[in-house]
Amino acid sequence: MNFDSHMEGVLAVTVAAVNLLQPGHRHGRPYPGEATAEEVGACLAAGGSQFPRHTPQTTELETLRTHAARLYTVFSAVEAADMDEACATVNQVMADTGARPTLVRYDDRPWHLHFHAPDAGWATAWAAGMATSLSFVLGSPSAQRLGICSATQCDRVFVDTSRNGTRRFCSTTCQNRTKTAAFRARRAGQSG
Repeated sequence: MNFDSHMEGVLAVTVAAVNLLQPGHRHGRPYPGEATAEEVGACLAAGGSQFPRHTPQTTELETLRTHAARLYTVFSAVEAADMDEACATVNQVMADTGARPTLVRYDDRPWHLHFHAPDAGWATAWAAGMATSLSFVLGSPSAQRLGICSATQCDRVFVDTSRNGTRRFCSTTCQNRTKTAAFRARRAGQSG
């Protein structure tokens, strides 16, 4: 599955931010979802040079955390084969954040596309872009490629960008944990 490089960057940041901000389980362990402002700023800046680094204030962080929880439900709805709910949620987040395409240029950087009003605050701007990135997936033939890890005690989200669209895990760590558990169960069954 290929999107343009900017959209792939925003989509990767969306997955990373939702996973960072959403409590639950990660790789077999409880995960509180209590990322610091510095961790969130670094996560979002990791998406590429078009995303300037910013350490959010407490209110910005909480606003983004609220939007991330809503976006997590999009992945849940896709997992439950409820595309109507997934699309309705993305549409609502885009409406709430005033998402709209805008070409922007900073300093000597080339023009690039943002998905928020130029005067949107930091958290609202990020939430608008994240919702828009999910709308690109949901509005494509690849809509089923949004997923939640199928490993035990892990509920991290992912976008399946594999060629054959069969990804089931958020990471190699969870894939290996699952394979190891299955191997041990088979071995215990053979010896008993």
